[in-house]
Amino acid sequence: MRFLTRSLTGLFLLALTLGLLALGAFAIRSAVAERAAGAPGAQMARERVFAAQVVALEYGTRVPKLTAYGQVTGLRQLELRATRAGTIVALAPEFVEGGVVDEGTLLVQLDPAEAEAARATAEAARAESEAALALAGRTLAIAADDLAAAEAQLALRQKALDRQLALNDRGLGKATDTEAAELSLSSARQAVLTKRSALSSAEAARDQAENALRRAAIALTEAERELAETEIRAEFSGHLSGVTAVRGGLVSSNEKLADLIDPAALEVAFRVSTAQFSRLLDANGQLVTAPVEVLLETEGVEIPARATLVRAGAAVEEGVTGRMLYARVTEGAGVLRPGDFVTLRLDEPALERVAEVAASAVDASGRVLVLAEENRLTEAPVEVLRRQGDRLLIRADLPAGTEIVAERTPLLGEGIRLRPLRGAEASALAAPQTIRLDPERRARLIAFVEGNTRMPAEARDRLLSQLAQDEVPAEVVERLESRIGG
Repeated sequence: MRFLTRSLTGLFLLALTLGLLALGAFAIRSAVAERAAGAPGAQMARERVFAAQVVALEYGTRVPKLTAYGQVTGLRQLELRATRAGTIVALAPEFVEGGVVDEGTLLVQLDPAEAEAARATAEAARAESEAALALAGRTLAIAADDLAAAEAQLALRQKALDRQLALNDRGLGKATDTEAAELSLSSARQAVLTKRSALSSAEAARDQAENALRRAAIALTEAERELAETEIRAEFSGHLSGVTAVRGGLVSSNEKLADLIDPAALEVAFRVSTAQFSRLLDANGQLVTAPVEVLLETEGVEIPARATLVRAGAAVEEGVTGRMLYARVTEGAGVLRPGDFVTLRLDEPALERVAEVAASAVDASGRVLVLAEENRLTEAPVEVLRRQGDRLLIRADLPAGTEIVAERTPLLGEGIRLRPLRGAEASALAAPQTIRLDPERRARLIAFVEGNTRMPAEARDRLLSQLAQDEVPAEVVERLESRIGG
């Protein structure tokens, strides 16, 4: 009985094993058949479709912006130099680096003792010359009176001789009386000549006294000028730079003490290409008086100022190209200083029937990808007229409203089918313009801005207000972190 039970159990296990093996063989066969039926050659290939942003061409009138870089220079600058040697006995409190002075302020006082003594000596010499001139005048008046008296005496002697001769004609006169009258007349004539000589000497003495007075006046003027040269005053209101003078220092003649710069009289020198320069000329070939926007970049913030294009360089320096232009600052000069490197933007003549597109839409050969029928791409040539940063002004033989790819990639080319992205759908894929900062990162940026003493107060307040917001402009964060090594 036990043998029969074991035999039946063995047969059952054998039958179960054979069934499982048959089921496995059937599954393998079915898989192989299914794989053979799904071979690549047996199904239809699908065309790959790419997605990209497209923009429509809109033609119109555009005013190109010319961007250049230049340096601020002082239009009104004065070197303060010692016109004579001496010891500095006094300095104005404002006579320091960056000091602000007003017109007429006494900046430097040299030791005036020697100059004051020279002036006193010149004043005494002039007083002596004035006294000598007064004496010469009185002597001249007396000499003139003496001459008049001698001439009157001569006239009387002449009348006496005439009477004696009349008596002689009537036989009543004497020879001795006649001879005496003639001698008296001769003596009177000699006296007149003597008085005339004395008058001439008195006139010469007066002339010499007048010349001596003039020389004394010149000497006094020279002494006063030398005394005035011991004082160095500000000829105009401005800022001091390059201060080297110290109280008690001994300076030599023509030694430079400082520079006085008028902060309100500034201009910017910048260079443009010859082609750009030609676009800034009017019909008569003269430079146009165009407004210029001046931007001073500091710690990620652009501080604006206004200027006016005034002139062009007269010659081209050896080894350089283009043209040097000069713009005079008219607004916002308070934040600029000579030596600042600034960015300038000015308007060029307007262009008609042009479209503005992103620079990434045009390849190096000047061609764009146009969205044609069935959303397929075709290439078309365009004329690039101006480059405006990451934007281009183009002119093309394409109808207005034609859609082109906004940003070309190596995956896109002629004949490719495209899924165009327009409007809100394209904006959703754009990179965010603001970012959210964690507390540590925000505190680090705020501490950097607050600790920068060179930044203008207005720019610092603007940055702090931006950093205090929940969403901070990504460009501001990137610029600040690039300066602090973030």
